[in-house]
Amino acid sequence: MNDVIEPVSATLAERAKLVLGKRNLVFIGLMGAGKSAIGRLTAQALGIPFVDSDHEIERVSRMTISDLFARYGEDEFRALETRVLKRLLRSGPRVVSTGGGAYINERSRRQIRKGGLTIWLNAELDVLWERVNKRDTRPLLKTENPRQTLENLMNARYPIYAEADLTVLSRDVRKETMVEEVLAAVIECQQKKTPGQEKP
Repeated sequence: MNDVIEPVSATLAERAKLVLGKRNLVFIGLMGAGKSAIGRLTAQALGIPFVDSDHEIERVSRMTISDLFARYGEDEFRALETRVLKRLLRSGPRVVSTGGGAYINERSRRQIRKGGLTIWLNAELDVLWERVNKRDTRPLLKTENPRQTLENLMNARYPIYAEADLTVLSRDVRKETMVEEVLAAVIECQQKKTPGQEKP
């Protein structure tokens, strides 16, 4: 597995880590946006732990996400997801990647916003489709026209994702570039405002 990136600017990483402080950095976005891959590499650059909420859900339930959807339905899955996120976000700093529907669920969104700085990996339809159409592990895409389903999800979810603290465009560039853009967005957020702190 060649998921080791070339060194990201140490200065960039140090500045972003300082801005983050004890907060979590929470990746949100649609399936295929790169939340797990970029989140993991961002955590590596920052030198803090990484956790994928979907993997944690599978670990605690001892079932795959697809099986959970099939057996219990989306409502029960979202309730479990909220409980897992609440626990994961209780302490920090860490980088957390979330499932595509987590931020759409109001209860989960409340936990995410309370638990850290949110960053939306915003990707266009063609980019997402190219990434997700090779695997059949996405329960929400098991429809007659999965590409149309993906577009429908984008139309419904993007206005809510847009409420995130930060946005970075996910596209087919080197992963190092994406990580540096994430770190730069964190730093830029600090320059605009410092959440939870009053300026002197």
